[in-house]
Amino acid sequence: MSPDFADDARVVLDARFAARESGITGSRRVIRDSANGIRALHRGEWDSAAALITQAGAALADITETLAGHPDILYAGFVADAAKEYCEARITEALFKGEPVPGFDVLGVDPVPYLHGLGESVGELRRRLLDLLRAGDVNTAEATLEVMDEIVDLLAEMDYPDGMTNGLRRTTDVARSLVERSRSDLTATVVQERLREDLRRS
Repeated sequence: MSPDFADDARVVLDARFAARESGITGSRRVIRDSANGIRALHRGEWDSAAALITQAGAALADITETLAGHPDILYAGFVADAAKEYCEARITEALFKGEPVPGFDVLGVDPVPYLHGLGESVGELRRRLLDLLRAGDVNTAEATLEVMDEIVDLLAEMDYPDGMTNGLRRTTDVARSLVERSRSDLTATVVQERLREDLRRS
């Protein structure tokens, strides 16, 4: 038996392994910068958030380019997780700033991680809604809840097998539960405000 095929296989696998390791390292960078960008958004540090999220996007683009010749790795779980986190950060940034939400084509990602990122942005909106309620800004909190509702309705329309969407139904269910909890919190705050107002008038 000729050993040539083993050498040839080793060359292919060595290249694949190097690409995989590079992709894993890059994915960690995307996830870290995306998470830090979202934290900056909650603090109102818009410039810092934009810089971090832009860094995450650049790192994701590098991963895509590096793994272009390795589709088996490009669509692996760790790349999808990084894309999801980046999408969540971009979507959250747009929603917080009142800007149009970029689509998956604009962000250069597959629809599946995009939809998961959209679903997870509901959690960031809930956190923002609670901050708004603590600040007494009920009107903006109500508008935030409306956006959360819209996102859940959109996700619920994606009626495809879980094998195609990587368990999008679960992400949708979690988002829906967050919306209902937020609706309850908002309702309780509105009722309390009305009671206070009635007491002032009496």
